[in-house]
Amino acid sequence: MKPTILIVDDEAGVRTALSGVLRDEGYQVDAVDSGEACLDRVTRALYDVIVLDIWLPGIDGLTTLARLQERRVDAPVVMISGHGNIESAVRAIKIGAFDFVEKPLSLEKTVLVVSHALRQRRLEAENRALRATVDRGLTMIGESYVMAQLREQIAMAAPTKGRVLIYGENGTGKELVARNIHMLSRKRGGPFVEVNCAAIPEELIESELFGHMKGAFTGAMADRRGKFEAADGGTLFLDEIGDMSLKTQAKVLRALQEEVVEPVGGTSTVKVDVRVIAATNKELPLEIRGGRFREDLYFRLNVIPIFVPPLRDREADIPLLAEHFMADFAREYGRRPKRLDPGATTGLRSYKWPGNVRELRNVIERLMIMVPGDTIALSDLAFLEGTATLTADEASVPPLPLHEARERFERDYILRALAAQNGNISRTAEVLGVERSNLYRKMRAFGIAPARREEEAV
Repeated sequence: MKPTILIVDDEAGVRTALSGVLRDEGYQVDAVDSGEACLDRVTRALYDVIVLDIWLPGIDGLTTLARLQERRVDAPVVMISGHGNIESAVRAIKIGAFDFVEKPLSLEKTVLVVSHALRQRRLEAENRALRATVDRGLTMIGESYVMAQLREQIAMAAPTKGRVLIYGENGTGKELVARNIHMLSRKRGGPFVEVNCAAIPEELIESELFGHMKGAFTGAMADRRGKFEAADGGTLFLDEIGDMSLKTQAKVLRALQEEVVEPVGGTSTVKVDVRVIAATNKELPLEIRGGRFREDLYFRLNVIPIFVPPLRDREADIPLLAEHFMADFAREYGRRPKRLDPGATTGLRSYKWPGNVRELRNVIERLMIMVPGDTIALSDLAFLEGTATLTADEASVPPLPLHEARERFERDYILRALAAQNGNISRTAEVLGVERSNLYRKMRAFGIAPARREEEAV
């Protein structure tokens, strides 16, 4: 699709010449002779660039520019100014114009400025798309009570300087919580640097965190900054900190206390301004009692504790997460999202998810790739242990309101008790621990007819 340009100038010769050269460049061009006509056009059509003269009959170019901004027209505006209007053109730039071209117009320069404006517009659009992708990646999916509590904790912790210790099982989304805290913090303009303490060999962890000097050890061919320095002005996320050695813990404690780091093999310290967020799937108090974690470091890190619930404790969020992942993989693979039928939805909700959200994401990716049709059924989940034990009828029953589920259970329970006592209401009432009259009332309410001999005996 050709880029569209709107020319606004009261001189017919300028409109004709400029329209011709821009069309020769492959652009689609419209031209009007006043600010009022410009404002009318932008309500009926979208333009990629507006070329706007400052001197116009009626409302002038500066007023037109201001009204374009009030209406949130996001097309870049290139101002045209006469020799005596440079001051006005500069004022237009301050208001928000992209650039200006001085009269008499150099058509070559005008085409170049329009090209730059289009390039700027494309970059801004790409940046918005990238930001939308990043923001989507940081979205915390879920409407359950525990997720509402988690969001509230993040919102309270993020704007502060307090260190955060995130607890939770593997796969629950501890890194996502850390990134959300960073994005809502005062350091969001700085870097977010992650270190997986469990994935780095013991002999390299100190170099990774604090950096090293050339020749500090075999293979240290040059000076290298550590993660603390890389995160200066931002956030350092120490994932799986419970797996860090006691020796490294001591150095991390010093870095937190003094806000300085000393590279391996170095003789001087480097000051850093870093907010540390740590995470663990271990019970650190137990690790402390076992002599595997420093108590003083624990107290330094555990200023604001945040617990990320396992997926089994937020069952209602499973269909929302599945739909979210389905949409992600549909975009990635260029396919249409599949639909979960009621049986599959119930199967996903009944599964215990030992791998939590990470496991659910992997399962959805597998289903998107391997299920041939557009609908995912309970039978497609047979590889998940426990879901196949649901019958199709059980799985297809939608969740009931609590009072209906309670009544259904109570009715079935009374029927089973009556059957066990061969319909004898007196013995059934005794077994159930209720008065005979109360049992009768329950039976009438549930539409349970007493056995014939029982009716005759009453």
